[in-house]
Amino acid sequence: MLHTSAATQDELRRHNLARLVRILHNSGATTRSDLVASTGLNRSTVGVLVTELVTAGLVEEVAGPGGNVGRPSLVVRPVADSAVVTAFDVRVGVTVGAIVGLGGTTLATVESPNGPGPLTPEAAVAQIVSMAAELFNAVPDGASWVGVGVAIPGVVNIDSGLVLLAPNLQWSDVEFGAQLETAMRQEFGGCPLVHLGNDANLGAMSESVRGVARGRHNVIYLSGDVGIGGGIVLDGRILSGNGGYGGEVGHMVVRPDGRRCRCGSQGCWETEIGQEAILRAAGLDPKTSSIDEFVKRADEGDPQVLLAMDSIGDWIGIGLSNLVNTFNPDAVILGGHLGRLLPYTAAHIADRLAHSLPGVQETALVTEPGLGARSTLVGASEVAFGRLLADPLGEVESSHALVAS
Repeated sequence: MLHTSAATQDELRRHNLARLVRILHNSGATTRSDLVASTGLNRSTVGVLVTELVTAGLVEEVAGPGGNVGRPSLVVRPVADSAVVTAFDVRVGVTVGAIVGLGGTTLATVESPNGPGPLTPEAAVAQIVSMAAELFNAVPDGASWVGVGVAIPGVVNIDSGLVLLAPNLQWSDVEFGAQLETAMRQEFGGCPLVHLGNDANLGAMSESVRGVARGRHNVIYLSGDVGIGGGIVLDGRILSGNGGYGGEVGHMVVRPDGRRCRCGSQGCWETEIGQEAILRAAGLDPKTSSIDEFVKRADEGDPQVLLAMDSIGDWIGIGLSNLVNTFNPDAVILGGHLGRLLPYTAAHIADRLAHSLPGVQETALVTEPGLGARSTLVGASEVAFGRLLADPLGEVESSHALVAS
């Protein structure tokens, strides 16, 4: 007779607990019957696992919607302030932070301008620590702090936390993850693991889990802050490449005789559809003008802006045609200023995509983010929850408990 070892049984239990918590985190309140159906586990096993999670304070059982006959059935739902993460989106002009609870509930947000001139890594660390202290005021004492997620507009090594290159921040070879983790520990007496991610990758992740691409498995997300970043989900997984450096589609060369890019190359896609390029094409000064002004002038019928809009739509479509032919996505999401311009550029984009390979052009939905400007920040929170979702009880036991100052 074969016997399952205690170690194997414990691994199986952790695996099944993780499956339940991930379902509840992604989908919210769920009946035990639905958990049985989703996992394929038997009812008694699900009951034991739910009881463990209730005892740990991660979930609770409450009365569900009433039916026509009898008492309403119980539903299992995550307790938002039982386990929380801090998430930050470092942009060129502003840094946005949030504290997010289990189940994806945003408990508090804060925003801080980066100030005049380039944001140095040291200033970014100090800024994030200060923002974290403010955010913690929104969380009850004793909540488990289980992760820190930070979105960076650049090339990031997801394993080491190294920012290899963030040209629009003027960062190069910055060990930002380690610096931030050290500063957090000094300030708060402890800190969970810091997870860095490319902003577009995190946007793609969040839109696939909670946004407009929910339920779709092949997604391209383009971020548009100042430059252009790309996040690509293939078969439900982020295409990160060797060391996490994949997806830098903004530096795909589309015009070899074009302008010099901040990355050092020439004719990158970013030099045609980045914010500075768009404003210059309309005769606006990038230092004093904004996409808001560009859109306002388009609405007013400014001939130079409308002419620039036609060209921009063509260049967006040219780059998207290459990506659609290569990756065959079922959704293309245009974030940041690219999403703002979609109502004006959609026809030109559609015309370019009409020349994509047969069978590809019809399948890709081109749309704005379902989460709006929050896509990247939500993605940062999701990656910060990764360790908890892999080992819920173990991670809570080893987490840092928050105490109000």
